Amino acid sequence: MFDLIVRGGTIVDGTGVAPFEGDVAIQDGRIAAVGHVEGDARQEIDARGRIVTPGFVDIHTHYDGQATWDSLLSPTCWHGVTTLVMGNCGVGFAPVAPGQQDFLIRLMEGVEDIPGTALYEGIDWQWESFPEYLDALDRRRYVLDVGTQVPHGAVRAYVMGERGAKNEPATPEDIARQAAIVKEAIEAGALGFSMSRTIVHRAVDGEVVPGTHSAEDEIFGIARALGELGRGIVELAPAGIQGEDMSAPDREMDWMRRLSAEIHRPVSFGLVQHDVAPDDWKRLLDLCEAAAEEGAILRPQVSARPTTLLIGHQSFHPFSFRPTCMAMRDWPLEQRIAELRKPEVREKILNEKSHYAVPEMAVVTQMIENGIDKIFRLGDPPNYEPAPEESLKAIAEREGRDPFHLLYDWMLELDGRQLLMLTLLNYSDYDLESVRAMLEHPSTAFGLADGGAHCGAICDASMTTSMLEHWVKRRTRGPRLPIEVAVRKMTADTAALYGLNDRGRLLPGLKADLNVIDLDRLENQMPEVAYDLPAGAARFVQRARGYDATIVSGEVTFRDGEHTGALPGRLVRGARD
Repeated sequence: MFDLIVRGGTIVDGTGVAPFEGDVAIQDGRIAAVGHVEGDARQEIDARGRIVTPGFVDIHTHYDGQATWDSLLSPTCWHGVTTLVMGNCGVGFAPVAPGQQDFLIRLMEGVEDIPGTALYEGIDWQWESFPEYLDALDRRRYVLDVGTQVPHGAVRAYVMGERGAKNEPATPEDIARQAAIVKEAIEAGALGFSMSRTIVHRAVDGEVVPGTHSAEDEIFGIARALGELGRGIVELAPAGIQGEDMSAPDREMDWMRRLSAEIHRPVSFGLVQHDVAPDDWKRLLDLCEAAAEEGAILRPQVSARPTTLLIGHQSFHPFSFRPTCMAMRDWPLEQRIAELRKPEVREKILNEKSHYAVPEMAVVTQMIENGIDKIFRLGDPPNYEPAPEESLKAIAEREGRDPFHLLYDWMLELDGRQLLMLTLLNYSDYDLESVRAMLEHPSTAFGLADGGAHCGAICDASMTTSMLEHWVKRRTRGPRLPIEVAVRKMTADTAALYGLNDRGRLLPGLKADLNVIDLDRLENQMPEVAYDLPAGAARFVQRARGYDATIVSGEVTFRDGEHTGALPGRLVRGARD
């Protein structure tokens, strides 16, 4: 007798083959059979009219702090993800020298917009070394599996102290000590070594991530530890990701190519379309193909939708720092919206000037004011590929209105819960054709969802749902993706990149991580603010409809989007055959 049989579904097995009808039998946490399964089971799931996929493997999250206090790791867990990888972009919480905890919190808060109050309240520092951090994670139980990488920012600060934090050059002794720590971390189970090279990533004090300006001798000296072990991946947020230095991508591609060819390990980096050079991503993909001919493995991480800034009364908006709005900032939303609807209050706010206690917020306001052609209603369910004629600028021009008066009115919709999105990246052409081409390219890896990060401005942990909802089912503004391609991209491909070859496909003997999905009903819901982080800190969360069941190691963890109470997830230590 089997433990569980998922019967009669349309199986999309993660290998890229066409979907087929069949059953999946599970025994002892592993897939026992796929196809027509005879026999009984202690539990059955009727999957007729549903698709059955491997559990999704999300390789780009930032739950490094949240994983120390939260077993669900929401919102990622609500979107079919059964394995996640954190420790990306060179930031994390281990190793940590005594007294250095505050620095790592301020670094994470600045780079990934995770409330420092939540991190101070939530993290119980039970470690100093990276292996001790893994041990602390290993003692916990989760709703999904968790893997992590060792971050350069923490390693550099641990070894070099203030010199490392301030990005001073590393000495040969510094490099040797960092390499030893990274080697120890990989041996203990870290899945890779991560870095940040972009000046966009800054701590609360404005300093860039330790290692941002590291010379080649430091990068190669550390990464050779992965080559010696024949394990692990190098992951980075590269310079030039938002067009701040257009010569940077070529320099980055050059050293990444040479590094991968030398150490025989994959190098993965974020790839997006930005308005400064909207076609540059094509050239970078060509360089990845050329690098492969020299023995390098360069795997750009790409997303499924635009990178957006969420605007509204649950977030930031252009009127946030005008005196009348500031006076109501602590009011309940319903009370604020009632006041903001009053004609005299509206007129007053629209004629006020902003007053910034934090100068950086003026930059965000300016981004919004300069981006009215890229601001759209998000809607419920959200539409992440709106037409240009739906922009704030286009509608204001058609209606003969001031765009910011119109924006004021839009934000009052849905009882003040309407969200607007400013499309920052991947929307230079006012459609997602560039994203489609990136997703279809054989060199790319699906990532950049940033689950757990950017809590007050972005909510992209739902990107796995978008892969099916938008790219397979709903898209009207261009070609869609075949379902077998979309599923393979976020299961077998992402698992294989990190050496997690025991999952990501529905094949006998592999780990029994599955989703049963009502594709007709599948859709993202509108993001909303929850005050559920430690110390009551706020964050955006986003749920989805249409996930009938999610299964991890043979245990049903979610039914119709609700947690069953099961916590079969564990720390993943190292690559798996």
